[in-house]
Amino acid sequence: MSEHLEKLIEAARKREMSQAEKEAQRRSFAYGNAHIENDRVTRAMVDRAADKIGTSQG
Repeated sequence: MSEHLEKLIEAARKREMSQAEKEAQRRSFAYGNAHIENDRVTRAMVDRAADKIGTSQG
């Protein structure tokens, strides 16, 4: 692995994600998993479901 890549990985390990970034990642993960099972699932559907249950989960 190159030294530059090692430095980037180390910096990423130390970086804390904002709540907005965590929520975006959570929704992306949910979409990816749901879409694998059912290709009719859209990001908009995941967003509506997440908005409905709120972000206080977890």
